[in-house]
Amino acid sequence: MAHIKNKIAGNKITIGSWITVGDPIVAEIMAKSGFEWLAVDMEHSAITIEQTQNLIRIIELCGVVPLVRVSDNDPVLIKRVMDAGAHGVIVPTVNTREDAERAVSAVKYPPLGRRGVGLGRAQGYGLEFEKYKKWVNTGSIVIVQIEHIEAINNLEEILSVKGVDGSMIGPYDLSGSLGHPGEFKNKKVKEAVGSYEKICKKLHKPMGFHIIQPDPKKLLEYKRRGYTFLPLSLDTLYVGLKCKEVLEKLK
Repeated sequence: MAHIKNKIAGNKITIGSWITVGDPIVAEIMAKSGFEWLAVDMEHSAITIEQTQNLIRIIELCGVVPLVRVSDNDPVLIKRVMDAGAHGVIVPTVNTREDAERAVSAVKYPPLGRRGVGLGRAQGYGLEFEKYKKWVNTGSIVIVQIEHIEAINNLEEILSVKGVDGSMIGPYDLSGSLGHPGEFKNKKVKEAVGSYEKICKKLHKPMGFHIIQPDPKKLLEYKRRGYTFLPLSLDTLYVGLKCKEVLEKLK
């Protein structure tokens, strides 16, 4: 599963999805469907830390990389999901270099970070600490979400932080920060996304974008534009849209 970090670093496409339902069955179904990684969403769902640990376990047992989008750039929460066994985190609203440094520091042990040591699931409940210690500072993944115009303005500094593996546009919040929530064709929104692409390509950094609708054509469009870290839709939309599709055909 370590190849995902290498693919991100090498600007090679990797496709995952979002889990917003806390039932392990959902995670197991999605993990067995072929995604390379799955992100448990603790920001916009009712999923608890206990459910998150169970979802991480299921995803990992299926041979898929478990990531967690935390609800905030909070060192305590990041530490807890990493101790639960997450291979990395997706951190929302990273707007400055300091925000990025805070996220990395919460994932890594000293001397690279400031994360306190626990003996939870990630460390084999205390039996595999040395193994985990060797892995976490080189193998863990930190993805920062770019979802405010302030982040676009500070993007070069954010992406230069050691330990940031990649970034991902949060399209709704970015457009909202410009006063045009969900208006992705608005000139200001398109210019902000264009600036993101230009800076990432200049620095040879991987680009990410959350494609909300489960549309393969849209994913291929972003792939052609150079995006490589691509979450494709989320659990509830897969279920809801398929239900509507079948019922429409019966009418």
